[in-house]
Amino acid sequence: MRHPAAGMALGVLAVALFGATLPITRWTMGQGDAGSALSPLFITFSRVVLAAAVSALCLLALRARWPTRDEWGPLAVAAAGNAVLYPLSLALALREQSAAHVAVITALLPLATAAAAAVATMSLTLRHGTGTGSGAEHGTSAPSSASRGHRRFWLCAVTSAALVAWFSLRRSGQPFTLVADDLIVAGGVLAASVGYVQGAKVTRAMGAERAICWVTLLTLPVSLPITLATWPAAPVPVSAWVGLGYLGLVSMWAAFFAWYRALDWGGPLKVSQTQAFQPFFSIALAWPLLGEPPDAPTLAFAAAVVALVVVGTRR
Repeated sequence: MRHPAAGMALGVLAVALFGATLPITRWTMGQGDAGSALSPLFITFSRVVLAAAVSALCLLALRARWPTRDEWGPLAVAAAGNAVLYPLSLALALREQSAAHVAVITALLPLATAAAAAVATMSLTLRHGTGTGSGAEHGTSAPSSASRGHRRFWLCAVTSAALVAWFSLRRSGQPFTLVADDLIVAGGVLAASVGYVQGAKVTRAMGAERAICWVTLLTLPVSLPITLATWPAAPVPVSAWVGLGYLGLVSMWAAFFAWYRALDWGGPLKVSQTQAFQPFFSIALAWPLLGEPPDAPTLAFAAAVVALVVVGTRR
């Protein structure tokens, strides 16, 4: 059975945990201090290795079954998009660009995820006949029109994405100029959106915990060699290792427990819209961490985005 309200609540919780990813990634890289920075490649792949290590212990403790033949494909797509390509694109872009600049592009992630869910739904509908339910959206049989969303939903989704992008641009304090790093982040956003939908696809059968554990383990043939090859030669401050620990154990592992379950319970189409809250969670977390309280315009933008998500996802 689906639990739409619980799915949306879990989605908000997961996005709150994801909200610290951008500032902590930049902090872990040393903010340009060559003597203490961890390289983007090392951060991207070592965090997955860390998540894979605890995943192996988790699967052993649960005595989890092996994925079926039909589950390997979606798991591999989720591993590539969520565990490798998206975080790598962020780490590469944050070497030269500010977090506010990168956030202009990542603002498209909720809309991209909803579009990926709708495309998956239409693909199944064409394959199995009009009116067939979509496993990509609900994991069970449901009307395809509901899975693709309605006009009010898409209007609110596009508006909230534009509003978050405008807010991020305003916060950057400078004109937005499209650079090569933005194309890299856009590719990462597309990969992540497809990965989220595929991850939700197998969550119903194997559970969110087992799904993300297998996702991280599937990256080991690539992530482990690159981690060893890019291991920092210079001493790294303890704070950087602490940041890496958060990225591996929370951003790449624990937060996905809530996120994949949220996508399963509430459906990728609707739950994806909670991602619009992420930049505001990042700003809220900067208050206790960096002593930067949010200003009145930030609170106004956040209230507007929350209102759009509520209106757009209301049944």
